Amino acid sequence: MAVAAVRCPVARAAEIVSGKWTLLILRDLCAGERRFSELQQSLPGISPKTLSERLRHLERRGVVQRAARGGVPGHVAYRLTPLGEGLQPVIDSLRAYGERLL
Repeated sequence: MAVAAVRCPVARAAEIVSGKWTLLILRDLCAGERRFSELQQSLPGISPKTLSERLRHLERRGVVQRAARGGVPGHVAYRLTPLGEGLQPVIDSLRAYGERLL
C-alpha cells in the first residue's frame, strides 16, 4: 500500500472491508456469532476457500475472532471483536442506502 494511502483513514478502513464477500460476511457477523457452515449457507456462491481467506484476513486485522467450541463434534465459530463491532453503523448505513435503491 502506498505511504499516502496508509495515512488516509478512508483508505485504511477500505483495506479492511475490501474484497468480494467481506461486507456480506461482516453483515452476517453483526447479527451475532456464526459457525463456518452458517456463514457459507447464508452466502450462496462463496467457496469454502474464499470464505476461509476472508475470515483469516479479518482475523489478522483484529475485526473477527475465531473460537473453537467444544462438543461432539467440535466446531469453530466466528464473532466480531470490539473493533469489528464498530463497523455496525457502516453496515447499517449500507443497508439503508441499498433499500433506498430498491
